[in-house]
Amino acid sequence: MKAIIYEKYGTTDVLKLQEIEMPYPKVNEVLVKVHAVSVNSWDWDLLRGKPFLARMGGLLKPKYKILGADISGRVEAVGSNVKHLVQGDEVFGDISWCGWGGFAEYVCVHEEALSLKPVSMTFDQAAAIPQAAVLALQGLRNKGQIKDGQTVLINGAGGGVGTFALQIAKLHGAEVTCIDSPVKLDMLKEMGADHVVDYTREDFTKRGKYYDLILDVVGNRSIFDYKRVLNANGTYVMVGGTLSLILQLLCLGRFISKKENKNLAILVHRPNKNDQDILKDLFVAGKLVPVIGKRYKLNQVNEAIGYLGKGHAKGKVVISVDDEEFEKKLNNF
Repeated sequence: MKAIIYEKYGTTDVLKLQEIEMPYPKVNEVLVKVHAVSVNSWDWDLLRGKPFLARMGGLLKPKYKILGADISGRVEAVGSNVKHLVQGDEVFGDISWCGWGGFAEYVCVHEEALSLKPVSMTFDQAAAIPQAAVLALQGLRNKGQIKDGQTVLINGAGGGVGTFALQIAKLHGAEVTCIDSPVKLDMLKEMGADHVVDYTREDFTKRGKYYDLILDVVGNRSIFDYKRVLNANGTYVMVGGTLSLILQLLCLGRFISKKENKNLAILVHRPNKNDQDILKDLFVAGKLVPVIGKRYKLNQVNEAIGYLGKGHAKGKVVISVDDEEFEKKLNNF
């Protein structure tokens, strides 16, 4: 089978398309023929080994040779102890906790990582959901404890996590302000954003506006900037960002929270099948739609990761693993 392999940290140049042996499922695993896989910021970080926390799985060289966590596909074979899936099931899920390996034609996955894909959901849409939508849901619901009628700010709203967060916040009746680059603002307005701010022209921390909940996808400001625009009893949730901001939150977050009655939190990524199923139900009900900004082939993974790493992606970037299917989708895109 074909797979994108990397054996050392570096730029996208270290990614190589190679023929490797087909994997064989263990007792609790299924073999999935991958139809689509989406690109996440984790792929960018793990490829480069930056920030240093990205090397937790391998200090000098990567632990996993095949990146790609958010997959969708069809079950081709099942292990002897698999209870909930059968050959032919169409599935999707976040496989980061059970070995990665999505940038390949086939991958073996623990059955507990996978949800059944609805017939109405395309493989591309299914691959777009797991990490980004789950992070948005957990950030707003678990850490943010979002409530009806709150004012919500999403910093970095035009990417994968942000476009899901906008939809989820609106479902909770929030008044949502979205921060991003000018090329994404019209899209965010069409998706229902109440207010949009072009960060290249305006500093949202100096607009005199205050928020009950801030979901921060990019983490590119000081903790003091964020707390300044939080209402009393407001909550700031960091989903992604710089190492310096992480350190600020770890060192000062609890002190500031206690002193100023403002909650400052970091969301730790936790794949969750139950949350995947909640998001699936919202999709089926017509309340949540993955935004797919760009599609690539398997042999273009290096281009896809590089594009995402530049920060220009609208919504999700998806790899269509089947070349024939890719051409059909491209003609209809």
